Amino acid sequence: MFRALADPTRRALLDELFARDGQTLVALTAQHDMTRIAVAKHLKILEEAGLVIARRRGREKLHYLNPVPIRLVHDRWVSKYTEPWAAGLADLKRDLEYQMEKVFEIYIRTTPELLWEAITDPEIRRKYHFGAAVESDWTEGSPYLLGHPAADRPLMEGENVVVDRPRRLVQTMRALWGGDAERAGTSRVTWEIEQVGDSCRLTVIHDQLQPDAPAELYGGWPMILSGLKTWLETAETLTTPGSLMYQDQR
Repeated sequence: MFRALADPTRRALLDELFARDGQTLVALTAQHDMTRIAVAKHLKILEEAGLVIARRRGREKLHYLNPVPIRLVHDRWVSKYTEPWAAGLADLKRDLEYQMEKVFEIYIRTTPELLWEAITDPEIRRKYHFGAAVESDWTEGSPYLLGHPAADRPLMEGENVVVDRPRRLVQTMRALWGGDAERAGTSRVTWEIEQVGDSCRLTVIHDQLQPDAPAELYGGWPMILSGLKTWLETAETLTTPGSLMYQDQR
């Protein structure tokens, strides 16, 4: 990741995806005095570092900024020496705001079955999802609720649209924890699990967001996924700005 970030052209590509996520190779090439092949090589290095995720939509290949690896670096080193509250939440809001679709990717040393269990088991979910647990029977068309012991009503509700254990889970999502989040209406979250050797690649796609959706709807995903990885690989909880926010409410 550090090698990928060392090149100014690659940093500029990340800046452009931060400003407008989901761009094609043609669109990114138009902003540089470089050939399409040269830009494609830079994007390949960013993809290999996990900083960019490429997804096909019809005949187009779209590129998305993935902030999760940077978040993991923050959690490992930076947060030990700096105050995480203002910097962490402000940076996440800045990095993730104004997007209608967000894609997150992380590699976890585990099996698909254990990863699926961690996503769907209420007690395990509580370990990394800011103390909130999810309840459902996990059948297609069934409802689910995400709740916190200190809350007088569910924080989130939705429907399990696709349940393909242990590979894919598609859910509608309606946030209920605050007025702005509730007014944003219903969006969609897709969990995709792919085994890669002794690890799993987990991709979370949060889409169908309104253009003016508040960042609080999707800004917590890097912290949630970092906590999920930490729990599965070490059986320890991870302290993040999000977990600290809800700590006093337990």
